Amino acid sequence: MSVPKIVILGAGYGGLMTAKGLQKELNHNEAEVTLVNQHSYHYITTKLHEPAAGTSHHDHARLSIASVINTNKINFIQDRVTAIKLNEKEVHLENREPLKYDYLVIGLGSAPETFGIKGLLENAFFIRNIDSVRMIREHMEYMFARYQNEKKEELITIVVGGAGFTGIEYVGELVDRMPELCREYDIPLEKVRIINVEAAPTVLPGFDKELVDYAVKYLESKGVEFLISTPIEECTEKGVILKGGKEIKAATVVWTGGVRGNKLVEESGIETMRGRVKVDEYLRAPGYDHVFVVGDSSLVFNEEERPYPPTAQMATQQGQHLGKNLAALIRGGEMKPFKYMPKGTVASLGRKEAIGVVGDKKYVGGMAAFLKKVIDLRWLFLLGGVSLVLRKGKL
Repeated sequence: MSVPKIVILGAGYGGLMTAKGLQKELNHNEAEVTLVNQHSYHYITTKLHEPAAGTSHHDHARLSIASVINTNKINFIQDRVTAIKLNEKEVHLENREPLKYDYLVIGLGSAPETFGIKGLLENAFFIRNIDSVRMIREHMEYMFARYQNEKKEELITIVVGGAGFTGIEYVGELVDRMPELCREYDIPLEKVRIINVEAAPTVLPGFDKELVDYAVKYLESKGVEFLISTPIEECTEKGVILKGGKEIKAATVVWTGGVRGNKLVEESGIETMRGRVKVDEYLRAPGYDHVFVVGDSSLVFNEEERPYPPTAQMATQQGQHLGKNLAALIRGGEMKPFKYMPKGTVASLGRKEAIGVVGDKKYVGGMAAFLKKVIDLRWLFLLGGVSLVLRKGKL
């Protein structure tokens, strides 16, 4: 008798934790579990801003998938998903035959949300994956290297579009990197411009105002310029054009202003909102009882009917829950509803500074930075236990 086939698309936080949960919950031959990912590694999204700024090597933000899953229990396929065929219960891949499934877990992550800004996709950089952050770092360093010969101020001007978590954390890393970079290329630090542009009326929208004020004051003291309530209308080869027509010339423009769901989910026929799926209480796609969506492609609403932001914390909890639910489903048991339990939020402002709320307490400065590192270590522990913490963790 054939066993149920479970296919997991994407080895991000949600997909990888689902695979880890099934690996733990299921006995041999209870199900055939296949994990598909484009790369042989998982990249730690919450750390990508560091190699993008050059404050850490990109290898610190990735780990081999084969090192954290049991390949005797989980069949890992490195390939790119090209289509999801819901009616046929098939997943099409770029380099091999379609995969059949009985249960499908979609954790394909997100795509940049450009809000229709002209030229953004063509001329800006995005903090998306290992390759993209390497490109940002190398481009920025090349622009600094050119400065001594060309003396153009735009070469050492960096515009960061978006002042959400990724934008602010990236700006914090840039602040840490600049003294070293300026010494390396013999550039006076005061000549460098880091400009953070945000269309919303505040930095870190929705975050605690007292902590936001601390973050802005700290970053401004390091020379960061904030342009709030200032939409970008166009991104060009020379920089950005703001609403009203003002142009900022900058050789490096990095967009962090939002995400939308993966286009493969939209193309599959599942009902979406900006590419994201409003899942039910069991994380199922509407109208498809055997299709589950986790991570950035899913929409989970709170009691006020407002969507939770797509975070690593959310995706991790979804994966942990779904692993148990799928095991129960295969054994003829009942699934339990998913309820997100926020455990606090911490945003780094560089290596030694951060802001955050954990429980009902607010933290700033060194203590918040320490808590941020603890959160990173917790993810490594969930994935690979103490050995992975010792290999990849750093305090």
